[in-house]
Amino acid sequence: MTLPVTPNIAAPDLSRQQLWWAAIKLPMYSVAVIPIVLGTAIAYRENQQINGGIFSLFLLGAIAVLAWENLSNDVFDAETGIDANKAHSVVNLTQKKSLIFWLSMLCLLLGVGSIFTVAYLAQDWRIVALVLVACSLGYAYQGPPFRWGYLGLGEPICFVTFGPMAIAAALYSQGLEFSPLAAGVAMFVGLTTTLILFCSHFHQVADDLAAGKRSPIVRLGTARGAKLLTWGLTLCFGGYGLGLILGIFPLGTGLIFLTLPIAWQLIRQVQQYHDQPEQIKNCKFIAVKLHFWSGLLLIAGLWLNP
Repeated sequence: MTLPVTPNIAAPDLSRQQLWWAAIKLPMYSVAVIPIVLGTAIAYRENQQINGGIFSLFLLGAIAVLAWENLSNDVFDAETGIDANKAHSVVNLTQKKSLIFWLSMLCLLLGVGSIFTVAYLAQDWRIVALVLVACSLGYAYQGPPFRWGYLGLGEPICFVTFGPMAIAAALYSQGLEFSPLAAGVAMFVGLTTTLILFCSHFHQVADDLAAGKRSPIVRLGTARGAKLLTWGLTLCFGGYGLGLILGIFPLGTGLIFLTLPIAWQLIRQVQQYHDQPEQIKNCKFIAVKLHFWSGLLLIAGLWLNP
């Protein structure tokens, strides 16, 4: 289904500078940074040393790949018309879809080139395999002819790529293997990352329906989606607490429970306003805050509890 893109979208409540800030999605880049830093922190805990050059190069590559995904998604969404009412789409702001597409390709080349260099330096080509699979899934999420995100598959893709795959690649880059600790941390980070995408659907049910996108919230409805989010967060923190008791996670990583007030804020926001688009549209930023601070506290706990 292809719909025309609205050429001039009015947003009287936001300045152009604010729209550009929203379009750049700078806080969202924590989803690329946190897994790489976490994987490296696990490596430091095991070896008491890391390769700083490889770490920096991997971080650059991860950020560049996410920039490709964000920019290319705006291009692909412009083709379906689902962003017709999205004033902070980069394509809508510039009205230069081709330019944004080629800019995204440049970011992809930079990112993949950095990852190839990391794999060469680490002499572990599993890193390249993981990143190429992640990029393929990222393309299939929105890109034609797949558009798996329109089938409601964005969340599992997000979980796998920003959780286990990213952390495994970061570990391999530092010469370590995947471990029970890494698996548990990857599960937690994958879930908190997935929550960001899940929360982004609540306020755009009408646009998703118009474009034929069967997001989880379209399929479940906003009320059941709010309940699922509540259960998901409960299991997320409950599972981590069980891992602490069983000794899977270092005691220091229990610092993540300091983010419980943020999780509660997100639950209350979604439960109260799940069917009110204007009130719920910022819940994804609460999810970003939860992901960032829980990830940061996990990193601190790993570094402080070797």
